[in-house]
This record gives sequence, structure tokens and C-alpha cells, in this order.
Amino acid sequence: MRLPSNRQYGMEGDGKKMDQAPPFRNPFVHVLKFTPLEKAKIALMTVTLFPIRLLIAAFMMLLAWPFAFLASVGRSETTVEPQCLWRRLVDIILKIIMRVMWFAGGFHWMTVKGRRALSTEAPILTLAPHSSYFDAIPVTMTMSSIVMKAESKDIPLWGTLIKYIRPVFVSRSDQNSRKKTVEEIKRRAHSGGEWPQIMIFPEGTCTNRSCLITFKPGAFIPAVPVQPVVFRYPNRLDTITWTWQGPGAFEILWLTLCQLHNEFVIEFLPIYTPSEEEKQNPALFAINVRRVMAKALGVPITDYSFEDCQLAMAEGQLRLPVDTCLLEFAKLVRRLGLKPKNIEKVLQEYGNRARKLEGQKLGLEDFAHFLDVPVSDMLRDMFDLFDEHEDNNMDIREYVIALSVVCRPAKTLGTMKLAFKMFEAEEDGAIIETELAVILKTALGVAHLGVQRLFTAIDAEDTGKVTFDKFRSFVEQHPDFAEDYLYTENAGLHGAPCHQHQTQPGQSPASPQGTATSKTANGICPDFSPGNYDRATDGLLKKHN
Repeated sequence: MRLPSNRQYGMEGDGKKMDQAPPFRNPFVHVLKFTPLEKAKIALMTVTLFPIRLLIAAFMMLLAWPFAFLASVGRSETTVEPQCLWRRLVDIILKIIMRVMWFAGGFHWMTVKGRRALSTEAPILTLAPHSSYFDAIPVTMTMSSIVMKAESKDIPLWGTLIKYIRPVFVSRSDQNSRKKTVEEIKRRAHSGGEWPQIMIFPEGTCTNRSCLITFKPGAFIPAVPVQPVVFRYPNRLDTITWTWQGPGAFEILWLTLCQLHNEFVIEFLPIYTPSEEEKQNPALFAINVRRVMAKALGVPITDYSFEDCQLAMAEGQLRLPVDTCLLEFAKLVRRLGLKPKNIEKVLQEYGNRARKLEGQKLGLEDFAHFLDVPVSDMLRDMFDLFDEHEDNNMDIREYVIALSVVCRPAKTLGTMKLAFKMFEAEEDGAIIETELAVILKTALGVAHLGVQRLFTAIDAEDTGKVTFDKFRSFVEQHPDFAEDYLYTENAGLHGAPCHQHQTQPGQSPASPQGTATSKTANGICPDFSPGNYDRATDGLLKKHN
């Protein structure tokens, strides 16, 4: 698979051509690499500055607790009381305490651009890009409300501070919680400024700020004016980013507190008032606001979403590379509506049909006929992913493999069994080395892959062929076969892009690329957008408790 440079772009929700391109980096992965000098600095700061900063930050949190507790006593969750003098005084004190805490953490000065709108002008603030728990800085600067998981209010100390800012809580135990949350946001947004402004991160999850991913529509359903807010962390060494694959929560805290100074820039953009069409179409409203914010940041936009986090984080035996083309493929599958409801049945059917073709190449129209969909620009984009030789031909078996990975990313052996069935010879049910290379490079979403070491290890009898039973037996004995045989043989697999785009605006050329070895779930904003409750998503979200 490969991403061609002359891609055709599909249509957005407003019918306009998409002004987007796939991000150069996987937005859900962050890799840190240090020079010997940087390592020495961190070692020195760890034994000198870090413990002092950590103690001051903890003390500030403890100091804020009694003020937040007193101001929260007797509050109603359904009505807002007038801001009397003592409550305003508590608000100022808490802002000062929080500012001291951030100052102790190395955020010595913060650059603020633009003017924050009044709650009567824009009751909702949309913030992006969301990349870390340090994104709480604007919340403590403004004491605006946020959308939080209901479990957060039961956390000692932290729960009291959270309740002070009057958040909108989302409960995953209540199946109607998303609907109730949207209704509560609408109620507050239409209160005429009585309630505090609500800050919402519409991306719904953390990325590495290389692009803006799909905005969830929840913040735009109330159909009221919103103020887009963007922020940046211009430090040369990015210790802030906390993504799905990368340094863990404490490691990020440690490395950030070991930096002598941490920069933070927040910019309040002009208020965005929705048109009548946008009021009726929250998805269109979200698309247009995202376009404005991406332009201000100088980064591309992409339709990658939380579902792609699941694909990148899947606990399968084939860990996807940083720049796998499967993220782009998954996006096109969603936009074309090609994800089947009965996954196992459809994959088996596709597999049988592909086997009968015996490797026969298909053109674009044949591909459309196979899928029973009309030819379109988006289908051309998908076809181009598999047209590696740019001769307007593709092997449909590669599409079936890629679809299997996207639809069931944790079932590596299931995908391999399906692939062997399509490629194996009828007389002995075996495949050769080049066929294994095609299968695995498609399953990883890369353009080139060497499998000689792996094939030789599986084919211990040197027959020049391997069966699925041999492959499965080998995998059972070597569960880390990808690490031991594929990543060692393919040095560029961890960070080599599957396409040759230029660096996108806003991306630092010095940004390290590679596959993060740790899989640490980050603090995701709760998804309160109405929709079907996805049990698979819920299982992944449980990592955050």
C-alpha cells in the first residue's frame, strides 16, 4: 500500500472539495529522542529542580482545596446562584493559586492573543489541538466549565476542584447520559450568559498536534455562536504531548518539570456565528469551525478520528508503524460506508470471491463492481492505495486483507488465515515468500517489506513454501515474531513514511519519528455526541479509569 502524491479528494459535508491531505505523522503517536546533552540536563534537573517543583505544585493543589470546597458547599447542580462578593474573591484566589502552580512547573509567562468573548457573546469555547493534560491551563485561567466523566468528581482532592467550575458530567453507566449531556449544554448555552462558558475539546482525544482530526458534533448541536481557541507549546523539545502511543502520564510530568522553561501560547479567535444551514447541520458547523482553527494554526486537517485511535492501539501481534497507510484506508472505509455490519460473514464472502479471481488484477470499474458501489473520487482514492505500480490495476486480495485489519485489528491470526486462504495453492495449501511479503506489507499498511528472515525461520525444512498451520505454530512459539523478525530486518519500518509528501505547515522538521514502544492510554475527553453506544469503544475507554 502507498499514498500517491496526486490524490483526488472527496467531498466534505458542505459539498466543497476537501482542502486536506493525510498528515505526515500518525497523529496518535509521539516519540521522544534525546541527545546526550539533553539526557545530561534531564539527569541534573531530576535531582535538583524536579522535586522542588513537584512539591510546590502539590502544595498549591492542597491550598486550593479548602477554597474550592467552601465555594461549592450548598450549590445546586441545576441552577446558578448570583456571583456575590465572597465567591468572586474565591474565584480570584483560586486563579492566583493555579497561576503559581503553573509558574512553579516552568510556565513562567503565558502569551495570550486575541480577546476572550463574554458568555453572552459566545457561551461555548471550542479548544484545539488537544494533546495533553497540560491543556487544563486555559481552564484554570478562566475557571470555565468543562465536560467531564462523572467518575472524576469522586477523586479525592481533584474531585472538589473539578466541582467548583460547575462541569457538565457524563456518566458511562447511564445509557441516556450523552443525550442528557447535550440537553444540559443546550440549556446552559441558551441561558443568556447566566452560566459560565463551557470549554469543549471537540477532537475528543489527544493527538500530537501535527493536524486537526475530526471534530465531534456535540459542541455544535446547541447551534449557538462559539469562540474557537487554539494553543501552542513552542518548546523545541516537546515533552508536553501525551498520546495513545508514547510516554506515559508520569513520564510526561517528570520531563516537563525538568525543563527550565515551558512556553504556552493561547489565541482567542473571532467568534464564529453559525449560518442557518450550519444550525440545522452540526457536522457542517464542526467542519467549518475546524477549518478556521486549522488555518490559524497552520496545520492540515484530516478525517482521522477516535476510531483510528482504536486501530493504532489494537493489542494485535502486528503493531502498526507510525505512518501506516491503514489510517487513510480506514478513513475512506468510513466515508464510503464500506464497513460491514456482519464483519465475519462479509469477510469470508469477499475472501472466497477474491480466491476465485486467482490474483487477477482489477481496474477501477471492476473494483467498484466487486464492492457494488458507484465509481467516485473517494473510491478512486482508495483504489490508488493499492495501485502500487500506477498502472491502473490492483489485487483485490490486498483490499480484503486491509479491510480485515481495520474491522478487527486485534485478530491478527484471523486476518492471516483469511489471507492464506486467498493466496494458497490448491494442491498443498501453501504460499511462497513473495506472497507472504504481500500479505504482511498490506496488513501493516506499508509499501515495502522484507520477510526473508521470517520466512526462513518458519520454513525450517527449506521447502520454499509455508502453510497457515506452520505459520500459526511458529507464531504460538514466537508471539513477538514481528519484533524479532520484521522490525529487525526492516530498519525503516518504525518511522519510514508510506508516502513521500513534503512536511506539512506547523510541523517541526526536527520532530522525531518512530514507533513508540509503550502503549499508555491518555486522558480522553468524554464523548457526549449522540450516537450508538459502541461497546468496543467502551472497552477501550475503561483504560482511563
